[in-house]
Amino acid sequence: MPTIRLSSETDFAGWRQAARALRASQVAPEETLWTVDGAGGDLFGEAGPMPAPGGPTFTVPRDFVELADKVILHRCDERFGLLYRMLWRLAREPHLLALHSDPDVQKASQFARSVSQAAHKMKAFVRFRLVTAEDGEETFVAWFVPAHRVVETTAPFFAKRFASMNFSILTPDACVHWDTKALAVLPGADPADAPTEDRLEDYWRTYYAAIFNPARLKVDAMRKEMPRRYWRNLPEARLIPELIARAEHRTTTMVSQAPSTPSRRLARPAERTPRAATTNAGELSSLEDVRRGVQACRRCDLYRDATQGVAGEGPAHARLMLVGEQPGDQEDLAGHPFVGPAGQMLDKALAEAGIARDQAFVTNAVKHFKHEPRGKRRLHKTPNTGEVTACRWWLDAERSLVRPRVIVAMGATAALSVFGKPVAIGKSRQQALQLPDQAQGVVTYHPSYLLRLPDAAAKAKAYAAFVADLAFAWKLAA
Repeated sequence: MPTIRLSSETDFAGWRQAARALRASQVAPEETLWTVDGAGGDLFGEAGPMPAPGGPTFTVPRDFVELADKVILHRCDERFGLLYRMLWRLAREPHLLALHSDPDVQKASQFARSVSQAAHKMKAFVRFRLVTAEDGEETFVAWFVPAHRVVETTAPFFAKRFASMNFSILTPDACVHWDTKALAVLPGADPADAPTEDRLEDYWRTYYAAIFNPARLKVDAMRKEMPRRYWRNLPEARLIPELIARAEHRTTTMVSQAPSTPSRRLARPAERTPRAATTNAGELSSLEDVRRGVQACRRCDLYRDATQGVAGEGPAHARLMLVGEQPGDQEDLAGHPFVGPAGQMLDKALAEAGIARDQAFVTNAVKHFKHEPRGKRRLHKTPNTGEVTACRWWLDAERSLVRPRVIVAMGATAALSVFGKPVAIGKSRQQALQLPDQAQGVVTYHPSYLLRLPDAAAKAKAYAAFVADLAFAWKLAA
């Protein structure tokens, strides 16, 4: 019976090479024994020679390779044999992975889900502690015991999230260290190697206690999402029993209190704002009226999920007006247009076109952020024609007050709002299009479109065209 020794518990490349050779040599799963260097002692004896590949070459579905790549990280000792048994069966059952009731497929899928969940828990429950060396260099160190061997596969997430700080994550299986340039994988560590506490943890516990909402407490759901096995890593865990015990009393107290008085600072703009049914944008006498009105606007339903309305900003009589689609996530939080990644791209392009941003009036076709939740993130969602039409009232008000010579519509949504009809961006670039209010219109790409282009050459070409369009518009405005 061939005994296959892999170099480590996560040696997927070694398993793949051995499994390919075994199947090519027609070695059945029940005739194969899998083990790992350093495991099993003399029980397994010496590893036999690897069978030489023979027979025709073969391929397997990509889905199986992706599944095996996860299953190999599970702690169950039978994972190697399970995967080879599935590989062996795929020769005669090419659609095996589609048989969700098959015991092998079920077990492998369960292993893969457990591994994915372990990676998710690691991202959620790793807590770093500050360690300062004698030379003053700061490193953040965390101790964590993952349910499965996901340290190496999850480490790039932490390197991307904490790119500018030195950190180490210590686990019994392996340790990873990031020096702001490269990830290094080291042997596993002992809990005694990890720091016990740092000065920041009292602040974190204070914050956690302050945001704890007793009215939304569901103990069973909390323990399911945050199992007790992870509590030892969490500084806030020591607060949880007390917060649970006090939750019912705090909830009762909150319910019995009289409602608070609404903030007058937030209510006044709504009181001073013209009714949403108003159809004459000329009733607004200043950009400040527009700003207050946008905050209280109810012309469509986008206000319900947005943090605030975001009106345009810039000189009251700017020669150039730049119109985008809508505020993004960062604009929605800050209350100012084009301050996120697309805004940084716009600032860079304006500078290359010879335009100072404070010389242009920057606004959006839609004043509230339309989005859909995706986990903890809010993903942009394109406004529909009805929402663009409803919000055009505010853009018309800005146009009548600023009276720009040239209006640049950045993207299809902005073009629809500025011109009142769809405009083909690619075919209409570098043209001066006449508008009813005597201004000239120019269409170009939206900066966020440039950010989404995956190909570097295409991105560079589109960016150069964007800069050229801005320069063209500025020349018209002059």
